[in-house]
Amino acid sequence: MTDVQHVHDPIARAVIESAADAIVAVDQKHRVTVWNPAAERMFGWSAEEMVGRVPPIVPDELKAEHNAVQERLLTRRAGEGESEKEGGQISIATRRFHRDGRLIDVRIDTSLLKDPAGTPLGWVGVYHPAEDDEIVQHHMTERARLVRRLNDIVADLNAELDLAVVLDRITTALIELTGADAGGFVRIEGQRLRLVSTSGLPEHMRGTTAELRPSLVGELLRSGKTVKLATGEQRLGDLIWSELPGLHTVALGLSYLQNRPYGALYALFSGRKIGHTELELLELLAGHAGVAVGNAVAYAEVVRQRAHERAVIDSSADGIAVLDHDLVVRQWNPAAHTLTGIPPEDAIGRPLPFDMPALGEMLTFPLESGVWLNVLAAEIEETGELVVDFRDVTEAKALEEAKDLFLATTSHELRTPITVVQGFASTLVNRWDELADLDRRAAVATIAERAQSLGRLVEHLLLGSRAGADELAVTVEPFDLARVLEGVVAGFRSLSDLHRVELEIEPGLPRCRGDAMATDIVLGQLLENAFKYSPDGGTVRVRAQAVAAGAAAGARGIAVTVEDEGIGIRPGDHERIFERFVQGEAGDRRRFGGIGLGLYIVKRLTEAQGGAISAHPGTSGESGTCMRLVLPAE
Repeated sequence: MTDVQHVHDPIARAVIESAADAIVAVDQKHRVTVWNPAAERMFGWSAEEMVGRVPPIVPDELKAEHNAVQERLLTRRAGEGESEKEGGQISIATRRFHRDGRLIDVRIDTSLLKDPAGTPLGWVGVYHPAEDDEIVQHHMTERARLVRRLNDIVADLNAELDLAVVLDRITTALIELTGADAGGFVRIEGQRLRLVSTSGLPEHMRGTTAELRPSLVGELLRSGKTVKLATGEQRLGDLIWSELPGLHTVALGLSYLQNRPYGALYALFSGRKIGHTELELLELLAGHAGVAVGNAVAYAEVVRQRAHERAVIDSSADGIAVLDHDLVVRQWNPAAHTLTGIPPEDAIGRPLPFDMPALGEMLTFPLESGVWLNVLAAEIEETGELVVDFRDVTEAKALEEAKDLFLATTSHELRTPITVVQGFASTLVNRWDELADLDRRAAVATIAERAQSLGRLVEHLLLGSRAGADELAVTVEPFDLARVLEGVVAGFRSLSDLHRVELEIEPGLPRCRGDAMATDIVLGQLLENAFKYSPDGGTVRVRAQAVAAGAAAGARGIAVTVEDEGIGIRPGDHERIFERFVQGEAGDRRRFGGIGLGLYIVKRLTEAQGGAISAHPGTSGESGTCMRLVLPAE
């Protein structure tokens, strides 16, 4: 047939115009070039309305069939086991739209339009009414059967959420529906293809990769179509097909995920020949495969996201509870168990075991265990669930209370010496001439003594601040501990008439490794405490001797003990007295003043030298305290 768009032969034109059957020709862009009077009568549109347009006569559900016929004609060649007539025409029974919207049954004989050189120009279809055609009825019945089976397969695919299983079921269904000898699904990964599912092919081919651009998938993407047919006359060495003996035809259809090409479904024929029905089924199945793959990918992402969220929740140091709409706990992480002591099996399915704050507000309260919690609540808008986050702020709460107590205690400790200094200074200024020389000297001595107390207090504050910030600088080197002990003890012996200080140093005491100045401060604080907490006087015994120290074989140390006969330490407080500000606690020791930094500084200075400090009851068992300092020996 010649190009019907330019029919100049009056006889040919007369034949087309007077034909009883509708004749419609379209170019390669599917625009009408011929629309005869019978076509006007069959479909209701005039030639003037249709020529140059894509005819709106193909129902959406039959477009895959329509495309399959056209693709089949493009790839058919006479001389491949078909007669010239068979090679140039495909006849199908189907349905098309009338202008008024109703569907009409037709049988269409479609042929490929070519120029004298054999170049495709388009297609021409001859439409026959088919109400009483038994062939049409058989075709429609078979088509209905295939559509029902396709729907069953699609329902089965959409119910499966494992991606690998979905892909394997797709290739299995492809062979069932099309009668192909083998099938496969390739995934597009950037500029490469990966064979991710096979049926009828050797298993070792799964996972094989190839370049996208020179492949049949690449050609199909560049064509803008969704289905492609390649026969024995075309290149078939694409990715996997060389291992199927006798391969003569490859059909492939694109699958899309979120409107982007995700992969392609292949049907391979080495025995039987493919028809337009099989090509249509391939295109439909490939389209549905994209939906099924999308469901599986979305489910996998949800599972991955849930696992990620679960890992974050489980590894969080904060307690996290997730509540449903009824304020019932649905998730309870390990930290929640640790903080509250309530295991998940006792928490899940029940209301939150403590009060929940208003959304966006923070609530701080103690549990019965004494643990203080900061609690926040937020809503997950997408699900309506509530997330309750709670963290342990016991240490921060204790530090806050200790700071408040420290400020109150420090103010108290500073007020007395400052008041005394102010009082005596005012007396000296206002009554200098009235006072005897002895009184003036006594007033100045009192001012000096109180100023010295203030100096020691400030020194403790500075040392305490540096110790809390881990900024205590010590120099660890060998020094004579016996000499330091003798100097400290000598200084304290003259400070009190009520106290007697005894010093006992083991003969041959080795040199110590540490900081002599820091050790002097430590020993001075221990003796000062011994005097302070034995207000009725008594003996303070200081002893030094070599001991085994550390886990290393042969490691040596020097132990120094300072024991008094004072009021002792309340049971359970022997560890706590080394904490910062603990002196501010209520009890018998509080009446002796102080800001609770002395022993804290002692502990930090000792540990900075690699030593250890501990408190014990007096050896008499009735009263007193024994402080034990251990430093490394040279």
